[in-house]
Amino acid sequence: MSNSKGNLKWWHLSLMGIGCTIGTGYFLGSSIGIKVTGPSIVFSFILAAIGTYIVFSLLAKMTAEDPQEGSFCYYANKAYGRWAGFSCGWNYWCSNILIMGSQLTALSILSRFWFHNVPLWIFAAGYAVLSIFVVLLGTKGFDKVEDIFAVIKTAAIIMFIILAGVALFGWIHGDAEQQGLPNSTKELFPEGPIGLWSSLIYAFYAYGGIEVIGLLAMQLKNKDDAPKAGKVMLILLMVIYVISLGLAVIMVPLDSFTDKESPFVTALSGYHLPFFPHVFNGAIIIAGFSTMTAALFGVTNLLVTLAKDGDAPSFFSKKMKRYKDLPLPSLGLGAAGLLASVITALLVPGKIYEYITTAAGILLLYNWFFIIISAFKIIQIKLWDKLLSFVGILLIIASISGTIMEKEVRFGFYISVIFVVIIGIVCFIMKKVSWDKTNRKGTLGKRTKL
Repeated sequence: MSNSKGNLKWWHLSLMGIGCTIGTGYFLGSSIGIKVTGPSIVFSFILAAIGTYIVFSLLAKMTAEDPQEGSFCYYANKAYGRWAGFSCGWNYWCSNILIMGSQLTALSILSRFWFHNVPLWIFAAGYAVLSIFVVLLGTKGFDKVEDIFAVIKTAAIIMFIILAGVALFGWIHGDAEQQGLPNSTKELFPEGPIGLWSSLIYAFYAYGGIEVIGLLAMQLKNKDDAPKAGKVMLILLMVIYVISLGLAVIMVPLDSFTDKESPFVTALSGYHLPFFPHVFNGAIIIAGFSTMTAALFGVTNLLVTLAKDGDAPSFFSKKMKRYKDLPLPSLGLGAAGLLASVITALLVPGKIYEYITTAAGILLLYNWFFIIISAFKIIQIKLWDKLLSFVGILLIIASISGTIMEKEVRFGFYISVIFVVIIGIVCFIMKKVSWDKTNRKGTLGKRTKL
Protein backbone atom coordinates (compact mmCIF):
# COMPACT_ATOMS: atom_id res chain seq x y z
CA MET A 1 0.00 0.00 0.00
CA SER A 2 1.11 3.51 -0.77
CA ASN A 3 -0.13 6.56 1.09
CA SER A 4 2.64 8.85 -0.12
CA LYS A 5 1.59 12.30 -1.23
CA GLY A 6 1.96 12.81 -4.96
CA ASN A 7 2.85 16.02 -6.76
CA LEU A 8 0.66 15.68 -9.86
CA LYS A 9 -1.97 18.36 -10.52
CA TRP A 10 -5.41 17.34 -11.78
CA TRP A 11 -5.08 19.15 -15.13
CA HIS A 12 -1.73 17.45 -15.75
CA LEU A 13 -3.38 14.07 -15.19
CA SER A 14 -6.10 15.06 -17.69
CA LEU A 15 -3.51 15.91 -20.36
CA MET A 16 -1.56 12.71 -19.68
CA GLY A 17 -4.82 10.77 -20.05
CA ILE A 18 -5.53 12.30 -23.45
CA GLY A 19 -2.02 11.46 -24.64
CA CYS A 20 -2.15 7.87 -23.37
CA THR A 21 -5.62 7.11 -24.71
CA ILE A 22 -5.43 8.29 -28.33
CA GLY A 23 -4.20 5.45 -30.55
CA THR A 24 -5.04 3.47 -33.68
CA GLY A 25 -8.34 2.41 -32.09
CA TYR A 26 -9.42 5.95 -32.94
CA PHE A 27 -7.22 6.65 -35.96
CA LEU A 28 -7.97 3.38 -37.81
CA GLY A 29 -10.50 1.33 -35.81
CA SER A 30 -13.09 4.11 -36.13
CA SER A 31 -13.22 3.40 -39.88
CA ILE A 32 -14.73 -0.02 -39.09
CA GLY A 33 -17.28 1.70 -36.86
CA ILE A 34 -18.19 4.11 -39.69
CA LYS A 35 -18.69 1.19 -42.07
CA VAL A 36 -20.95 -0.51 -39.51
CA THR A 37 -23.17 2.46 -38.52
CA GLY A 38 -22.45 5.45 -40.76
CA PRO A 39 -22.73 9.06 -39.45
CA SER A 40 -24.29 7.81 -36.20
CA ILE A 41 -20.78 6.77 -35.16
CA VAL A 42 -20.70 10.13 -33.32
CA PHE A 43 -23.48 8.87 -31.01
CA SER A 44 -21.48 5.69 -30.34
CA PHE A 45 -18.53 7.80 -29.20
CA ILE A 46 -20.74 9.94 -26.95
CA LEU A 47 -22.29 6.84 -25.32
CA ALA A 48 -18.85 5.26 -24.91
CA ALA A 49 -17.55 8.45 -23.28
CA ILE A 50 -20.39 8.28 -20.73
CA GLY A 51 -19.65 4.60 -19.97
CA THR A 52 -15.92 5.26 -19.74
CA TYR A 53 -16.39 8.15 -17.31
CA ILE A 54 -18.56 6.00 -15.04
CA VAL A 55 -15.83 3.36 -14.86
CA PHE A 56 -13.08 5.91 -14.29
CA SER A 57 -15.05 7.75 -11.61
CA LEU A 58 -15.58 4.59 -9.56
CA LEU A 59 -11.97 3.48 -9.95
CA ALA A 60 -10.73 6.94 -8.93
CA LYS A 61 -12.93 6.90 -5.81
CA MET A 62 -11.61 3.47 -4.78
CA THR A 63 -8.06 4.68 -5.40
CA ALA A 64 -8.57 7.81 -3.30
CA GLU A 65 -9.99 5.77 -0.41
CA ASP A 66 -7.47 2.92 -0.54
CA PRO A 67 -4.47 3.51 -2.88
CA GLN A 68 -2.94 0.21 -4.03
CA GLU A 69 -0.35 -0.81 -6.62
CA GLY A 70 -2.60 -3.59 -7.88
CA SER A 71 -5.44 -1.10 -8.46
CA PHE A 72 -8.54 -2.77 -9.97
CA CYS A 73 -7.04 -6.27 -9.51
CA TYR A 74 -6.61 -5.58 -5.79
CA TYR A 75 -10.15 -4.17 -5.50
CA ALA A 76 -11.64 -7.20 -7.26
CA ASN A 77 -9.74 -9.44 -4.83
CA LYS A 78 -10.93 -7.40 -1.87
CA ALA A 79 -14.55 -7.47 -3.05
CA TYR A 80 -14.96 -11.05 -4.29
CA GLY A 81 -11.91 -13.07 -3.30
CA ARG A 82 -8.68 -14.24 -4.82
CA TRP A 83 -10.30 -15.79 -7.91
CA ALA A 84 -11.54 -12.32 -8.92
CA GLY A 85 -8.17 -10.62 -8.47
CA PHE A 86 -6.41 -13.44 -10.34
CA SER A 87 -8.94 -13.36 -13.19
CA CYS A 88 -8.81 -9.56 -13.52
CA GLY A 89 -5.02 -9.53 -13.55
CA TRP A 90 -4.63 -12.18 -16.22
CA ASN A 91 -7.59 -10.93 -18.23
CA TYR A 92 -5.96 -7.48 -18.31
CA TRP A 93 -2.63 -9.01 -19.30
CA CYS A 94 -4.31 -10.93 -22.15
CA SER A 95 -6.27 -7.86 -23.28
CA ASN A 96 -3.07 -5.83 -23.48
CA ILE A 97 -1.36 -8.60 -25.45
CA LEU A 98 -4.26 -8.41 -27.92
CA ILE A 99 -4.08 -4.60 -27.92
CA MET A 100 -0.40 -4.88 -28.85
CA GLY A 101 -1.40 -7.28 -31.63
CA SER A 102 -4.11 -4.90 -32.81
CA GLN A 103 -1.77 -1.90 -32.86
CA LEU A 104 0.98 -3.93 -34.51
CA THR A 105 -1.36 -5.06 -37.27
CA ALA A 106 -2.66 -1.50 -37.73
CA LEU A 107 0.89 -0.16 -38.00
CA SER A 108 1.69 -2.74 -40.66
CA ILE A 109 -1.48 -1.91 -42.64
CA LEU A 110 -0.72 1.81 -42.50
CA SER A 111 2.90 1.30 -43.55
CA ARG A 112 1.70 -0.42 -46.73
CA PHE A 113 0.33 2.99 -47.72
CA TRP A 114 3.85 3.64 -49.04
CA PHE A 115 5.02 0.08 -49.69
CA HIS A 116 2.10 -1.80 -51.23
CA ASN A 117 3.89 -5.04 -52.01
CA VAL A 118 5.70 -5.61 -48.72
CA PRO A 119 4.09 -8.48 -46.72
CA LEU A 120 2.27 -7.48 -43.53
CA TRP A 121 4.39 -9.66 -41.26
CA ILE A 122 7.67 -7.95 -42.23
CA PHE A 123 6.42 -4.59 -40.97
CA ALA A 124 5.00 -6.31 -37.87
CA ALA A 125 8.37 -7.86 -37.06
CA GLY A 126 10.19 -4.53 -37.49
CA TYR A 127 7.82 -2.59 -35.23
CA ALA A 128 7.90 -5.35 -32.61
CA VAL A 129 11.70 -5.21 -32.36
CA LEU A 130 11.64 -1.39 -32.18
CA SER A 131 9.01 -1.46 -29.41
CA ILE A 132 11.09 -3.87 -27.32
CA PHE A 133 14.09 -1.56 -27.75
CA VAL A 134 12.12 1.46 -26.41
CA VAL A 135 11.01 -0.51 -23.34
CA LEU A 136 14.62 -1.56 -22.76
CA LEU A 137 15.46 2.14 -22.33
CA GLY A 138 13.85 1.87 -18.89
CA THR A 139 11.22 4.02 -17.18
CA LYS A 140 12.89 7.42 -17.72
CA GLY A 141 13.62 6.82 -21.39
CA PHE A 142 10.12 5.42 -21.94
CA ASP A 143 8.47 8.49 -20.35
CA LYS A 144 10.44 10.89 -22.56
CA VAL A 145 9.56 9.01 -25.75
CA GLU A 146 5.86 8.80 -24.79
CA ASP A 147 5.68 12.56 -24.06
CA ILE A 148 6.97 13.32 -27.57
CA PHE A 149 4.54 10.83 -29.15
CA ALA A 150 1.59 12.34 -27.23
CA VAL A 151 2.30 15.82 -28.64
CA ILE A 152 2.63 14.51 -32.22
CA LYS A 153 -0.63 12.54 -32.29
CA THR A 154 -2.65 15.33 -30.65
CA ALA A 155 -1.24 17.80 -33.19
CA ALA A 156 -2.28 15.43 -36.01
CA ILE A 157 -5.93 15.52 -34.93
CA ILE A 158 -5.93 19.32 -34.66
CA MET A 159 -4.35 19.52 -38.12
CA PHE A 160 -7.15 17.37 -39.59
CA ILE A 161 -9.90 19.42 -37.91
CA ILE A 162 -8.40 22.69 -39.26
CA LEU A 163 -7.92 21.33 -42.81
CA ALA A 164 -11.37 19.73 -42.88
CA GLY A 165 -12.96 22.99 -41.74
CA VAL A 166 -11.06 24.92 -44.40
CA ALA A 167 -12.18 22.40 -47.06
CA LEU A 168 -15.84 22.58 -46.04
CA PHE A 169 -15.76 26.40 -46.21
CA GLY A 170 -14.50 26.07 -49.78
CA TRP A 171 -11.15 27.69 -49.16
CA ILE A 172 -9.40 24.70 -50.70
CA HIS A 173 -10.84 22.88 -53.69
CA GLY A 174 -10.81 19.26 -54.73
CA ASP A 175 -12.63 16.54 -56.63
CA ALA A 176 -14.36 15.06 -53.58
CA GLU A 177 -18.12 14.59 -53.63
CA GLN A 178 -19.19 15.91 -50.24
CA GLN A 179 -21.71 13.75 -48.41
CA GLY A 180 -23.16 16.68 -46.47
CA LEU A 181 -25.22 16.59 -43.28
CA PRO A 182 -27.72 13.71 -42.96
CA ASN A 183 -31.24 14.85 -43.97
CA SER A 184 -33.17 11.88 -42.64
CA THR A 185 -33.09 9.16 -40.01
CA LYS A 186 -32.17 6.67 -42.75
CA GLU A 187 -29.12 8.73 -43.71
CA LEU A 188 -28.09 9.17 -40.07
CA PHE A 189 -28.63 5.47 -39.22
CA PRO A 190 -28.12 3.67 -42.56
CA GLU A 191 -27.85 0.29 -40.82
CA GLY A 192 -30.55 1.01 -38.25
CA PRO A 193 -30.32 0.37 -34.48
CA ILE A 194 -28.31 -2.82 -34.98
CA GLY A 195 -25.57 -0.86 -36.77
CA LEU A 196 -25.29 1.59 -33.86
CA TRP A 197 -25.33 -1.32 -31.40
CA SER A 198 -22.55 -3.15 -33.26
CA SER A 199 -20.35 -0.06 -33.51
CA LEU A 200 -20.19 0.57 -29.74
CA ILE A 201 -17.22 -1.77 -29.27
CA TYR A 202 -15.03 0.38 -31.55
CA ALA A 203 -15.99 3.55 -29.71
CA PHE A 204 -15.21 1.98 -26.32
CA TYR A 205 -11.92 0.64 -27.68
CA ALA A 206 -10.90 4.19 -28.68
CA TYR A 207 -11.21 5.19 -25.00
CA GLY A 208 -9.19 2.17 -23.85
CA GLY A 209 -6.43 3.03 -21.40
CA ILE A 210 -8.59 4.88 -18.90
CA GLU A 211 -7.80 2.25 -16.26
CA VAL A 212 -4.11 3.20 -16.54
CA ILE A 213 -5.05 6.78 -15.62
CA GLY A 214 -6.82 5.32 -12.60
CA LEU A 215 -3.46 3.96 -11.55
CA LEU A 216 -1.79 7.35 -12.05
CA ALA A 217 -4.44 8.96 -9.82
CA MET A 218 -2.31 7.77 -6.88
CA GLN A 219 0.24 10.45 -7.84
CA LEU A 220 -2.19 13.37 -7.49
CA LYS A 221 -1.47 16.05 -4.87
CA ASN A 222 -5.12 15.89 -3.90
CA LYS A 223 -6.52 12.44 -4.65
CA ASP A 224 -10.07 13.80 -4.35
CA ASP A 225 -9.38 15.61 -7.65
CA ALA A 226 -9.25 12.31 -9.56
CA PRO A 227 -12.93 12.35 -10.68
CA LYS A 228 -12.53 15.97 -11.87
CA ALA A 229 -9.39 15.05 -13.84
CA GLY A 230 -11.23 12.15 -15.48
CA LYS A 231 -14.27 14.28 -16.29
CA VAL A 232 -12.20 17.02 -17.99
CA MET A 233 -10.12 14.43 -19.86
CA LEU A 234 -13.14 12.57 -21.19
CA ILE A 235 -15.01 15.74 -22.16
CA LEU A 236 -11.96 16.90 -24.15
CA LEU A 237 -11.52 13.47 -25.73
CA MET A 238 -15.20 13.24 -26.62
CA VAL A 239 -15.16 16.71 -28.20
CA ILE A 240 -12.04 15.89 -30.24
CA TYR A 241 -13.41 12.50 -31.32
CA VAL A 242 -16.92 13.71 -32.19
CA ILE A 243 -15.82 16.82 -34.11
CA SER A 244 -13.17 14.97 -36.15
CA LEU A 245 -15.39 11.96 -36.95
CA GLY A 246 -18.37 14.23 -37.64
CA LEU A 247 -16.30 16.17 -40.16
CA ALA A 248 -14.99 12.96 -41.77
CA VAL A 249 -18.43 11.40 -42.39
CA ILE A 250 -19.88 14.53 -44.06
CA MET A 251 -16.92 15.08 -46.38
CA VAL A 252 -17.08 11.92 -48.53
CA PRO A 253 -19.65 9.18 -49.32
CA LEU A 254 -19.81 6.38 -46.73
CA ASP A 255 -18.74 3.69 -49.21
CA SER A 256 -15.38 5.50 -49.51
CA PHE A 257 -14.28 4.36 -46.04
CA THR A 258 -12.20 1.21 -45.69
CA ASP A 259 -10.52 -0.63 -42.83
CA LYS A 260 -7.22 -0.39 -44.72
CA GLU A 261 -7.01 3.40 -44.41
CA SER A 262 -7.68 5.99 -41.73
CA PRO A 263 -11.06 7.70 -42.19
CA PHE A 264 -9.31 11.06 -41.87
CA VAL A 265 -6.98 10.33 -44.77
CA THR A 266 -9.99 9.12 -46.78
CA ALA A 267 -11.95 12.29 -45.97
CA LEU A 268 -9.27 14.59 -47.43
CA SER A 269 -8.08 12.31 -50.22
CA GLY A 270 -10.12 14.17 -52.86
CA TYR A 271 -8.51 17.53 -52.12
CA HIS A 272 -5.25 18.79 -53.57
CA LEU A 273 -3.19 18.22 -50.43
CA PRO A 274 -0.33 15.98 -51.53
CA PHE A 275 1.47 16.40 -48.22
CA PHE A 276 -1.46 15.52 -45.94
CA PRO A 277 -1.84 11.74 -46.46
CA HIS A 278 1.88 11.22 -45.90
CA VAL A 279 2.18 13.49 -42.85
CA PHE A 280 -1.04 12.22 -41.24
CA ASN A 281 -0.28 8.58 -41.97
CA GLY A 282 3.11 9.05 -40.32
CA ALA A 283 1.46 10.66 -37.28
CA ILE A 284 -0.97 7.74 -36.99
CA ILE A 285 1.89 5.27 -37.10
CA ILE A 286 3.57 7.18 -34.27
CA ALA A 287 0.30 7.11 -32.30
CA GLY A 288 -0.10 3.37 -32.79
CA PHE A 289 3.51 2.68 -31.92
CA SER A 290 3.10 4.80 -28.78
CA THR A 291 0.03 2.82 -27.66
CA MET A 292 1.63 -0.52 -28.48
CA THR A 293 4.81 0.32 -26.57
CA ALA A 294 2.78 1.58 -23.60
CA ALA A 295 0.86 -1.72 -23.61
CA LEU A 296 4.13 -3.70 -23.67
CA PHE A 297 5.47 -1.58 -20.81
CA GLY A 298 2.20 -2.13 -18.94
CA VAL A 299 2.07 -5.92 -19.29
CA THR A 300 5.73 -6.13 -18.29
CA ASN A 301 5.07 -4.36 -14.99
CA LEU A 302 1.70 -6.03 -14.43
CA LEU A 303 3.26 -9.48 -14.61
CA VAL A 304 5.75 -8.45 -11.91
CA THR A 305 2.84 -7.47 -9.64
CA LEU A 306 1.06 -10.76 -10.38
CA ALA A 307 4.25 -12.67 -9.56
CA LYS A 308 4.71 -10.78 -6.26
CA ASP A 309 1.10 -11.60 -5.31
CA GLY A 310 1.62 -15.28 -6.07
CA ASP A 311 -0.67 -15.20 -9.12
CA ALA A 312 2.21 -15.86 -11.53
CA PRO A 313 5.50 -17.79 -11.22
CA SER A 314 7.94 -15.89 -8.97
CA PHE A 315 10.52 -16.04 -11.78
CA PHE A 316 8.70 -13.16 -13.52
CA SER A 317 9.31 -10.76 -10.63
CA LYS A 318 13.10 -11.01 -10.98
CA LYS A 319 15.11 -8.07 -12.29
CA MET A 320 18.42 -8.56 -14.04
CA LYS A 321 21.48 -6.79 -12.63
CA ARG A 322 22.34 -5.20 -15.95
CA TYR A 323 18.87 -3.57 -16.16
CA LYS A 324 18.13 -2.40 -12.62
CA ASP A 325 14.61 -1.14 -13.25
CA LEU A 326 13.50 -3.72 -15.83
CA PRO A 327 12.26 -7.29 -15.22
CA LEU A 328 13.55 -9.06 -18.32
CA PRO A 329 11.67 -12.37 -17.77
CA SER A 330 8.38 -10.46 -17.71
CA LEU A 331 9.38 -8.46 -20.78
CA GLY A 332 10.29 -11.72 -22.50
CA LEU A 333 6.76 -13.07 -22.11
CA GLY A 334 5.33 -9.80 -23.45
CA ALA A 335 7.71 -10.05 -26.40
CA ALA A 336 6.43 -13.58 -27.00
CA GLY A 337 2.95 -12.07 -27.29
CA LEU A 338 4.26 -9.68 -29.94
CA LEU A 339 5.85 -12.62 -31.77
CA ALA A 340 2.49 -14.42 -31.77
CA SER A 341 0.97 -11.32 -33.41
CA VAL A 342 3.66 -11.35 -36.11
CA ILE A 343 2.94 -15.02 -36.83
CA THR A 344 -0.81 -14.36 -36.92
CA ALA A 345 -0.31 -11.48 -39.36
CA LEU A 346 1.68 -13.89 -41.54
CA LEU A 347 -0.94 -16.65 -41.47
CA VAL A 348 -4.19 -14.62 -41.49
CA PRO A 349 -3.50 -11.27 -43.19
CA GLY A 350 -7.12 -10.60 -44.25
CA LYS A 351 -9.50 -9.80 -41.39
CA ILE A 352 -6.96 -10.06 -38.59
CA TYR A 353 -7.20 -6.38 -37.56
CA GLU A 354 -10.98 -6.51 -37.05
CA TYR A 355 -10.79 -9.78 -35.11
CA ILE A 356 -7.96 -8.77 -32.76
CA THR A 357 -9.37 -5.28 -32.19
CA THR A 358 -12.79 -6.69 -31.31
CA ALA A 359 -11.37 -9.32 -28.94
CA ALA A 360 -9.07 -6.79 -27.24
CA GLY A 361 -11.94 -4.35 -26.73
CA ILE A 362 -14.19 -7.05 -25.24
CA LEU A 363 -11.54 -8.30 -22.79
CA LEU A 364 -10.95 -4.71 -21.70
CA LEU A 365 -14.67 -4.28 -21.03
CA TYR A 366 -14.76 -7.45 -18.92
CA ASN A 367 -12.35 -5.71 -16.53
CA TRP A 368 -14.33 -2.48 -16.62
CA PHE A 369 -17.39 -4.50 -15.59
CA PHE A 370 -15.43 -5.85 -12.61
CA ILE A 371 -14.38 -2.32 -11.64
CA ILE A 372 -18.05 -1.29 -11.38
CA ILE A 373 -19.26 -4.30 -9.42
CA SER A 374 -16.21 -4.15 -7.11
CA ALA A 375 -17.09 -0.56 -6.21
CA PHE A 376 -20.52 -1.70 -5.03
CA LYS A 377 -18.90 -3.77 -2.27
CA ILE A 378 -15.90 -1.61 -1.36
CA ILE A 379 -17.07 2.00 -1.15
CA GLN A 380 -20.20 3.83 -0.06
CA ILE A 381 -22.09 4.76 -3.22
CA LYS A 382 -24.86 7.37 -3.30
CA LEU A 383 -28.14 6.67 -5.08
CA TRP A 384 -27.22 8.82 -8.10
CA ASP A 385 -23.87 7.00 -8.47
CA LYS A 386 -25.69 3.65 -8.24
CA LEU A 387 -27.99 4.68 -11.08
CA LEU A 388 -24.98 5.78 -13.15
CA SER A 389 -23.25 2.48 -12.37
CA PHE A 390 -26.20 0.52 -13.74
CA VAL A 391 -26.10 2.70 -16.87
CA GLY A 392 -22.39 1.84 -17.20
CA ILE A 393 -23.12 -1.88 -16.85
CA LEU A 394 -25.86 -1.68 -19.50
CA LEU A 395 -23.55 0.16 -21.92
CA ILE A 396 -20.79 -2.41 -21.41
CA ILE A 397 -23.20 -5.33 -21.94
CA ALA A 398 -24.62 -3.61 -25.04
CA SER A 399 -21.12 -3.09 -26.43
CA ILE A 400 -20.08 -6.72 -25.92
CA SER A 401 -23.35 -8.21 -27.19
CA GLY A 402 -23.28 -5.91 -30.22
CA THR A 403 -20.27 -7.78 -31.59
CA ILE A 404 -22.43 -10.92 -31.93
CA MET A 405 -24.82 -9.01 -34.20
CA GLU A 406 -22.14 -8.08 -36.73
CA LYS A 407 -21.04 -11.06 -38.82
CA GLU A 408 -17.79 -9.40 -39.91
CA VAL A 409 -16.41 -9.16 -36.37
CA ARG A 410 -18.26 -11.96 -34.56
CA PHE A 411 -15.14 -14.13 -34.63
CA GLY A 412 -13.45 -11.56 -32.36
CA PHE A 413 -16.13 -12.27 -29.74
CA TYR A 414 -15.32 -15.97 -29.92
CA ILE A 415 -11.60 -15.21 -29.44
CA SER A 416 -12.40 -13.26 -26.25
CA VAL A 417 -14.54 -16.14 -24.96
CA ILE A 418 -11.63 -18.57 -25.54
CA PHE A 419 -9.35 -16.35 -23.43
CA VAL A 420 -11.93 -16.10 -20.65
CA VAL A 421 -12.49 -19.88 -20.62
CA ILE A 422 -8.73 -20.55 -20.41
CA ILE A 423 -8.35 -18.06 -17.53
CA GLY A 424 -11.37 -19.65 -15.81
CA ILE A 425 -9.91 -23.15 -16.10
CA VAL A 426 -6.53 -22.04 -14.74
CA CYS A 427 -8.31 -20.18 -11.94
CA PHE A 428 -10.25 -23.34 -11.01
CA ILE A 429 -7.06 -25.45 -10.99
CA MET A 430 -5.22 -22.86 -8.87
CA LYS A 431 -8.08 -22.82 -6.39
CA LYS A 432 -8.05 -26.59 -5.99
CA VAL A 433 -4.29 -27.13 -6.06
CA SER A 434 -2.80 -24.03 -4.40
CA TRP A 435 -5.21 -21.51 -2.85
CA ASP A 436 -7.28 -23.98 -0.83
CA LYS A 437 -4.09 -25.52 0.62
CA THR A 438 -2.77 -22.07 1.54
CA ASN A 439 -6.05 -21.19 3.24
CA ARG A 440 -6.08 -24.48 5.16
CA LYS A 441 -2.50 -23.92 6.32
CA GLY A 442 -3.37 -20.39 7.44
CA THR A 443 -6.40 -21.65 9.37
CA LEU A 444 -4.36 -24.46 10.95
CA GLY A 445 -1.66 -21.94 11.99
CA LYS A 446 -4.24 -19.75 13.72
CA ARG A 447 -5.68 -22.76 15.56
CA THR A 448 -2.18 -23.87 16.67
CA LYS A 449 -1.46 -20.40 18.10
CA LEU A 450 -4.74 -20.53 20.00
